[in-house]
Amino acid sequence: MELTAIGHIERTENGNYIVVDERYAEGLLGIEGFSHIVVMYWLDKNDTPEKRAILQVHPRRDMQNPLTGVFATRSPVRPNPIGLATCELLSIDGLRLQIGATDAFDGTPVVDIKCYTGEDAARGKARYPGWL
Repeated sequence: MELTAIGHIERTENGNYIVVDERYAEGLLGIEGFSHIVVMYWLDKNDTPEKRAILQVHPRRDMQNPLTGVFATRSPVRPNPIGLATCELLSIDGLRLQIGATDAFDGTPVVDIKCYTGEDAARGKARYPGWL
């Protein structure tokens, strides 16, 4: 399996951006038609063998929450440290996409961008555990 970063997160006092590598510029065609995008990024600050081996956590780092498997949480420690966020697409300036709020750090590698559609929303009733 091979993953290649298509860009990186840039956080400045003026906002949050995805800076796309020039070789992927053609992939942005039509993205301006969407209000939101789904961003997948590599949680490089958590990419250690020790953190990849952690399979259970207390959600939100709150010891009062029950010990829970990482696949049932949004914990940044996981076997493959991939982050996922739905972000508002605020503006586009060439290869710089200004996005709304994100928890990704400055310099975080972006591995993919997908358009957000209503089909991505939970269908029917969604349920959540009590700690959420």
